[in-house]
Amino acid sequence: MGGQLKKVGLVVMGAVIGFTLTLNFSAVAEHPQAASPLPLEELRTFSEVFGRIKSDYVEPVADKKLIKEAITGMVAGLDPHSAYLDQDAYKDLQAGTQGEFGGLGIEVTMEDGLVKVVSPIDDTPAAKAGIKPGDFIIKLDDAAVKGMTLNDAVKRMRGKPDTHIVLTVLRKGEAKPLVLTLTRAVIKMKSVKLKELEPGYASVRVSQFQEHTGEDLAAAVEKFYKDNHEQPKGLVLDLRNDPGGLLNAAVGVSSIFLQQGALVVYTEGRVADAQMRLTASPDNYLRGPGDTDYVAALPAQVKQIPLVVLVNGGSASASEIVAGALQDHHRATVMGTQTFGKGSVQTILPLSNNTALKLTTARYFTPSGRSIQAKGIVPDVVLAENDDGVEPLLGIREADLEGHLSNPNDKNDPAIAAKAAAATAASTQKTPGDKAQPSASASATKTTQAHAGKPVGGKPGVAEDKPDHQLDQAIAYLKKAQNKEPAKETAPAK
Repeated sequence: MGGQLKKVGLVVMGAVIGFTLTLNFSAVAEHPQAASPLPLEELRTFSEVFGRIKSDYVEPVADKKLIKEAITGMVAGLDPHSAYLDQDAYKDLQAGTQGEFGGLGIEVTMEDGLVKVVSPIDDTPAAKAGIKPGDFIIKLDDAAVKGMTLNDAVKRMRGKPDTHIVLTVLRKGEAKPLVLTLTRAVIKMKSVKLKELEPGYASVRVSQFQEHTGEDLAAAVEKFYKDNHEQPKGLVLDLRNDPGGLLNAAVGVSSIFLQQGALVVYTEGRVADAQMRLTASPDNYLRGPGDTDYVAALPAQVKQIPLVVLVNGGSASASEIVAGALQDHHRATVMGTQTFGKGSVQTILPLSNNTALKLTTARYFTPSGRSIQAKGIVPDVVLAENDDGVEPLLGIREADLEGHLSNPNDKNDPAIAAKAAAATAASTQKTPGDKAQPSASASATKTTQAHAGKPVGGKPGVAEDKPDHQLDQAIAYLKKAQNKEPAKETAPAK
């Protein structure tokens, strides 16, 4: 398996086309030979258009610019996640996966000619300024975004640390655009944060899947066991607003909680290198043969600790792989709202002049054979963001992106449809529908106060003392399950 993965380019798993472009294994992918002859008629038309622009456009245009824009448009027209990466974008992509890059710390995509926020990243200028998922950026300083390519918009948002940029933002529910001044910074991301909430219970937040996320999570879990004076009773894995990242990191995180050899994810594509079956084994999550197996050093009880996975509409790609694997193996209870639905695999193919092609090459599937593409993970327990219910974000999920891939195994499964309907209904319900979840009583309020402190719920820009309803309900769920026999991991049905 390790040899197979090394053939794959840089496999990108995030809904990320901005400051935190995400990628995976690095190597050179083989190019399949063309299966059909070149379309001479269309190429002739292309040549004619190229010539007309060169001769008749109001101002002279360099050949290099025309060819670059043609390539950019050709790739962007395939789907929302394929892209041509120029030298700057490719450099940012490589730096971003190492946990340090320049910019604002914001995940973006393009919709209807505007930059749309997928998710701000914890503890970054975007998060501190209050940027929210679903926001539309319509102006960058004095320049209108309409008419820009996504790469052009990203370039404008990049810059030297301590320089300023003014974002004009459209937000649902606001009567007029918001004008926010952000200060650029070197974004040093720590993707794992552990917070012990009360004796025996902790939340571990994963904000993005980077090179060291797996081992950092293992270290956090090990600390939780060592610092606890009694046997840990339950753990919340918080993947809310986690846009994805490295595929091997997602396999590593899953492997911490699954039995060795359990299937985590598999992919299907047209070429041999796109056919992968990734299991919970060191070959699939360690970066190199000399790396220490961080999973093997953990206490055996980690495989059985009661576990809740928190997700929402900002949980995408690698986050969905982890949630789907733990759900299929009946290893964790998934709580929250329906996830983003990015179930496609992008391979980074290095080109000449330090540029690259980010190309969709496969779809990924959960262990039971579910495709998450344009559907997402439907939680076992639908849980609104607060005890008054919350309206779902509109137009923020994969299914709402123009040109998105279809779901190959969507056969209108009644059970899936029922869960999806319940997720939508959560927006109008006063309280979550699951009977195991208590309402916001005095005891729940006391728990909320105990959880106040550093934000752990994946809600960027939230004040430190703001209650986290979903986290409180996850802890209440674990407490109720404490007196029951821990659920044993079983093989998912095929």
